[in-house]
Amino acid sequence: MDQEKTFYKEFEVFSKRTPASAFSHQFSLVAPNEELALVMAQENFMRREPVADIWVVERGNIRGLNQDEKASLHRLDNKDYRNTKGYGYLKKKWRKYEQQMLDEKEILSWSGGESK
Repeated sequence: MDQEKTFYKEFEVFSKRTPASAFSHQFSLVAPNEELALVMAQENFMRREPVADIWVVERGNIRGLNQDEKASLHRLDNKDYRNTKGYGYLKKKWRKYEQQMLDEKEILSWSGGESK
Protein backbone atom coordinates (compact mmCIF):
# COMPACT_ATOMS: atom_id res chain seq x y z
CA MET A 1 0.00 0.00 0.00
CA ASP A 2 2.87 2.43 0.80
CA GLN A 3 4.34 1.78 -2.64
CA GLU A 4 1.10 2.98 -4.27
CA LYS A 5 1.20 6.23 -2.29
CA THR A 6 4.78 7.04 -3.32
CA PHE A 7 4.55 5.78 -6.92
CA TYR A 8 2.67 8.89 -8.10
CA LYS A 9 3.91 12.39 -7.47
CA GLU A 10 2.06 15.68 -7.71
CA PHE A 11 3.27 18.19 -10.31
CA GLU A 12 2.35 21.81 -10.99
CA VAL A 13 2.15 22.95 -14.62
CA PHE A 14 3.04 26.48 -15.71
CA SER A 15 2.85 27.83 -19.26
CA LYS A 16 3.18 30.99 -21.31
CA ARG A 17 1.40 31.78 -24.57
CA THR A 18 4.14 33.79 -26.25
CA PRO A 19 7.90 33.97 -25.74
CA ALA A 20 7.52 37.47 -24.27
CA SER A 21 4.66 36.71 -21.87
CA ALA A 22 5.05 35.63 -18.26
CA PHE A 23 4.49 32.12 -16.97
CA SER A 24 1.18 31.43 -15.26
CA HIS A 25 0.01 28.43 -13.27
CA GLN A 26 -2.39 26.24 -15.24
CA PHE A 27 -3.19 23.11 -13.26
CA SER A 28 -1.86 20.26 -11.13
CA LEU A 29 -1.42 16.68 -12.26
CA VAL A 30 -0.36 13.33 -10.86
CA ALA A 31 2.28 11.26 -12.66
CA PRO A 32 4.91 8.66 -11.77
CA ASN A 33 7.86 10.81 -12.97
CA GLU A 34 8.86 14.14 -14.53
CA GLU A 35 9.05 12.86 -18.09
CA LEU A 36 5.53 11.46 -18.05
CA ALA A 37 4.26 14.59 -16.30
CA LEU A 38 5.74 16.72 -19.10
CA VAL A 39 4.13 14.52 -21.78
CA MET A 40 0.76 14.73 -20.00
CA ALA A 41 1.05 18.52 -19.72
CA GLN A 42 1.96 18.86 -23.42
CA GLU A 43 -0.94 16.63 -24.47
CA ASN A 44 -3.31 18.70 -22.41
CA PHE A 45 -2.13 22.01 -23.93
CA MET A 46 -1.66 20.96 -27.55
CA ARG A 47 -5.37 20.24 -27.87
CA ARG A 48 -6.54 23.51 -26.33
CA GLU A 49 -4.42 26.55 -27.08
CA PRO A 50 -1.10 27.63 -28.57
CA VAL A 51 1.71 27.69 -26.06
CA ALA A 52 5.33 28.90 -26.27
CA ASP A 53 6.72 27.05 -23.26
CA ILE A 54 5.64 24.69 -20.49
CA TRP A 55 7.22 24.11 -17.10
CA VAL A 56 6.41 21.04 -15.02
CA VAL A 57 7.59 21.25 -11.41
CA GLU A 58 7.25 18.62 -8.72
CA ARG A 59 5.11 20.12 -5.96
CA GLY A 60 7.64 19.05 -3.32
CA ASN A 61 10.26 21.26 -5.01
CA ILE A 62 8.17 24.40 -4.63
CA ARG A 63 8.87 26.29 -1.45
CA GLY A 64 6.34 28.69 -0.04
CA LEU A 65 6.70 31.26 2.69
CA ASN A 66 6.04 30.36 6.30
CA GLN A 67 4.02 32.66 8.58
CA ASP A 68 7.08 34.59 9.80
CA GLU A 69 8.27 35.17 6.25
CA LYS A 70 4.79 36.29 5.16
CA ALA A 71 4.81 38.87 7.96
CA SER A 72 7.95 40.41 6.45
CA LEU A 73 6.01 41.19 3.24
CA HIS A 74 3.86 43.86 4.89
CA ARG A 75 4.75 47.39 3.88
CA LEU A 76 6.14 49.80 6.37
CA ASP A 77 3.72 52.63 7.04
CA ASN A 78 6.37 55.35 7.10
CA LYS A 79 6.69 55.64 3.32
CA ASP A 80 3.92 58.11 2.54
CA TYR A 81 6.38 60.17 0.54
CA ARG A 82 6.14 57.49 -2.16
CA ASN A 83 2.43 58.13 -2.66
CA THR A 84 1.47 60.89 -5.08
CA LYS A 85 -1.97 61.51 -3.60
CA GLY A 86 -0.61 64.52 -1.71
CA TYR A 87 0.30 66.31 -4.95
CA GLY A 88 -3.21 66.75 -6.33
CA TYR A 89 -2.94 70.54 -6.06
CA LEU A 90 -0.13 70.60 -8.65
CA LYS A 91 -2.48 70.18 -11.62
CA LYS A 92 -4.38 73.31 -10.64
CA LYS A 93 -1.15 75.18 -9.95
CA TRP A 94 0.31 74.14 -13.31
CA ARG A 95 -2.84 75.24 -15.15
CA LYS A 96 -2.62 78.67 -13.48
CA TYR A 97 1.04 78.91 -14.47
CA GLU A 98 0.26 78.00 -18.09
CA GLN A 99 -2.40 80.70 -18.25
CA GLN A 100 0.14 83.27 -17.12
CA MET A 101 2.73 82.25 -19.70
CA LEU A 102 3.56 84.92 -22.20
CA ASP A 103 3.34 84.31 -25.88
CA GLU A 104 5.96 85.39 -28.44
CA LYS A 105 3.99 88.38 -29.73
CA GLU A 106 3.62 89.83 -26.26
CA ILE A 107 7.33 89.49 -25.51
CA LEU A 108 8.28 91.11 -28.83
CA SER A 109 5.89 93.99 -28.17
CA TRP A 110 7.96 94.95 -25.13
CA SER A 111 10.85 95.99 -27.34
CA GLY A 112 8.75 98.68 -28.97
CA GLY A 113 7.25 96.65 -31.76
CA GLU A 114 7.64 93.45 -33.69
CA SER A 115 10.83 92.97 -35.65
CA LYS A 116 10.50 92.07 -39.28
